Amino acid sequence: MSNLAQLMQSYVELKGWDDLEGIRETAIKNVWLYRSSEGNGRQPFTYQSGIILLGQGHKNIHIGERPVAYGPGDYLVVGVPMPLECEAFPQDGEPLLGLTINIDSKLLHRLVKRMEDESFLSCEYDKHRTSGLESAAMEPQMLESCMRIMKALHCDIEAKILGESLVTEIVYRALTGREGRVLFELAHHDGHYARVAKALAKVHQEYSHALTVQSLAEEANMSVSAFHAAFRNVTFETPLQYLKKVRLNKAKELIQVEGKRVSEAAELVGYTSPSQFSREFKRHFNTTPRTV
Repeated sequence: MSNLAQLMQSYVELKGWDDLEGIRETAIKNVWLYRSSEGNGRQPFTYQSGIILLGQGHKNIHIGERPVAYGPGDYLVVGVPMPLECEAFPQDGEPLLGLTINIDSKLLHRLVKRMEDESFLSCEYDKHRTSGLESAAMEPQMLESCMRIMKALHCDIEAKILGESLVTEIVYRALTGREGRVLFELAHHDGHYARVAKALAKVHQEYSHALTVQSLAEEANMSVSAFHAAFRNVTFETPLQYLKKVRLNKAKELIQVEGKRVSEAAELVGYTSPSQFSREFKRHFNTTPRTV
């Protein structure tokens, strides 16, 4: 067990979260602890924007036809919400343990501006790689920052007083890391990546509306053909495939978590045909909406 995993496990024991299966917010705003004793087979998830790391266990992510693997010693940089499929594996009988840090947009823009004011060379990044999710090996400085935030979480006073600055430190480490451009480009409103991110925000806010590729391209201030190509580069999906996955994932949440009827959930996420909803739900989740 690594030192980072040991800190995560001692934190779980301190909080009495040994039965946790999923994620739970910590005393530091925008920082969530993840634990899973069994893991899961390949199934749909939506990863939100942020930094995700595992102290223990392994995960395989599938974005379209592209696989991404990560485990201890790696971290994910997620620039935009990504519907994907994920399988998770405990190791040596020990639970998966991880940390998710959601990134506040104001913090991101403030850091990028200060870094550019100090002549940080964002041009070092590969401008041809514009995907919204990348895995990176954890640099020593990032590991040290993650260890510090886990140590702070063991003390409520430290978490409350130092938490914000520790989150800032980790976001800075991600920005200066190998895949920092995933976040760096997000702060640049004039680039294709940021324009696609603006359209994605519309999808997640208005998924129940009659959205079209044309309307999303207009939101991004791009031609339909340019938007379609840029969208696929960022999300590995077409705009309509992405919208469908967002709707179905939200419908599953409405049924499972909020107890909505199947027909009500279908209508709330924008489906006008219950039969079409049931067909697409079964194809996506490999089960019917009535048996989730």
